[in-house]
Amino acid sequence: MKFLFDLFPVILFFGIFRWGEKNAQAAQELVTKTLSGVMSGGVTPEQAPIILATAVAIVASFAQIGYLLARRKKVDLMLWVSLAVIVVFGGMTIYFNSETFIKWKPTVLYWCFAFALLLGQVLFRKNLIRALMQGQITLPDQVWGHLCYAWIVFFGLMGIVNLYVAFWGNFSTGSWVNFKLFGGFGLTLIFVVAQSIYLSKHMKSAP
Repeated sequence: MKFLFDLFPVILFFGIFRWGEKNAQAAQELVTKTLSGVMSGGVTPEQAPIILATAVAIVASFAQIGYLLARRKKVDLMLWVSLAVIVVFGGMTIYFNSETFIKWKPTVLYWCFAFALLLGQVLFRKNLIRALMQGQITLPDQVWGHLCYAWIVFFGLMGIVNLYVAFWGNFSTGSWVNFKLFGGFGLTLIFVVAQSIYLSKHMKSAP
């Protein structure tokens, strides 16, 4: 359930974009009616789906954190970072009416996570992955180090893959939206399964 909750803005982004593609005229009218005051220019039916989906994702991100705060639950740092990134890059997408900014958002988010892990490990000698997971599993110190660097590499590569799908590979915006939800989830699942297999070899020998 927590995984679906964390994906809530992404799922809404996907759903609204697909609705906008099928109802481009209605999406254009809705964007013009609700967002024209914060946009630097007009919007075409082709541009409307991504603009509308971005706006909904921003609102959903605020609602996500607001729900947790209202229930007096802890808001993970990742959610705060994700909110900040989508507000900045999503806001620029809406204001400048350019999908370029929102397409950069996943890469910036992935690289923020990679940089935070690397900074903690190298500069502060603190393994953030261990801090998050040591309550659930016990591992040797060396394995915790391997795990942290594996996540750093994974986040770094995911940022590059997103740029390829978004800009370098001549994919459509619709293909990028599909990748944002299904591709990102699939690659993460593969990585987590591979990580679990690796960890299973070391958990029994852990102190």
